[in-house]
Amino acid sequence: MSAALSDAARKIIDGSNPAVLGTLNPDGSPQNSVVWVCTDGDDLLISTAAGRRKEKNLRRDPRASLCVFDKADPQRYVEVRGTATVVEDAGRQLAVSLAERYEGPGAGEEYLELPPEVVRVVVRITPLRVVGTAAG
Repeated sequence: MSAALSDAARKIIDGSNPAVLGTLNPDGSPQNSVVWVCTDGDDLLISTAAGRRKEKNLRRDPRASLCVFDKADPQRYVEVRGTATVVEDAGRQLAVSLAERYEGPGAGEEYLELPPEVVRVVVRITPLRVVGTAAG
């Protein structure tokens, strides 16, 4: 059963704040990556390049944890634990959108200029549990 994001959690996630994605390596050890994130309903969306460790880990084992903290007050944070699906980022739309959200207008152009063999993917995390100081 999926969990809903509170207004406080959504405010931190949609606030262009730093996020850390946790996945599991094949040997069970943790792997963390700093990522950009946005919401789609209660789901979280992340863009990454196909072939990166986080993408490979999530295709093998979809369990994920994402911690986002408020850069204005790092003691305010939300952690979302859930399951992920990975699909191609058609037209690199999510990559462009997140770059412009985090770095400003025009920042997403670099993703549109990548060669066709560089494939971007969308990681969609469906929350199963939401915790943290801004969880509820």
